[in-house]
Amino acid sequence: MPLPDITTLDDIKLLVNTFYDKVQKDDLIGPIFNQKIGHRWAEHLEKMYRFWQTILLEVHSYSGSPFPPHKHLPVEKEHFNRWMEIFTDTVNALFEGTIADEAKLRAKNMAEMFHYKIEYFRNEGGKG
Repeated sequence: MPLPDITTLDDIKLLVNTFYDKVQKDDLIGPIFNQKIGHRWAEHLEKMYRFWQTILLEVHSYSGSPFPPHKHLPVEKEHFNRWMEIFTDTVNALFEGTIADEAKLRAKNMAEMFHYKIEYFRNEGGKG
């Protein structure tokens, strides 16, 4: 039986909750997320629902700039690769279709951009 596509806020919540549940338990990236977010997971998940709802369902519920909170994280290419691997596996396990494919593409582009910008800030000595 084919999997559903991502079409509702409930779908977004399932994706986000499943993904971050795996992230929190991951040996490589879990400690970074857990240290940064601490006891604010509920707040972070709410923000992620709005972010992905805005990107994938064109319901403009997110405002803000996603990059600044990530600027000083101790992450390298391997961390972004792992994040992307977990995200892709999560989407593939739950959904299939045009919007599911868009989610994976947007995540890939975001991971590449964040990695590039973090490297840039490091190499510029934190200026900017």
